[in-house]
Amino acid sequence: MKRFLISIPALALLAVALAADLPVIQPKDLAAQLRSPAARPAIIQVGPNLLYRSHHIPGSVYGGPAGKPEGLDALKAAVKDLPRDRDLVIYCGCCPWDRCPNVKPAIELLKQLGFTRVKAMYSATNFKTDWIDQGYPVEP
Repeated sequence: MKRFLISIPALALLAVALAADLPVIQPKDLAAQLRSPAARPAIIQVGPNLLYRSHHIPGSVYGGPAGKPEGLDALKAAVKDLPRDRDLVIYCGCCPWDRCPNVKPAIELLKQLGFTRVKAMYSATNFKTDWIDQGYPVEP
């Protein structure tokens, strides 16, 4: 009989994604997409403006903190001209994934607006630890 081993972080990611019904992309996979010559997804930061102004993923757009009504309004404005079938990645990274107040409301709003190819970048700890400290590209 074969045994399959699943790491604790992978199991936690799976549980969180299933529980929240959130399609996710790992930071390393998003970084690989950014290096690829293929079409890049639209990338929107849905966390605090201070985080975005400090460092953000190259080419990303600030969409406002989606945990607040004014943030959801900013997100609507940020995506208003995007095709609804475009690959779209949102990210926050303000805090550990399981406590983030922004990702789930952003995904829910984008689904309501008709976006069909939305993913959230999974940030287990925060943007600094899971993206910057890994050496993935950033813009100040």
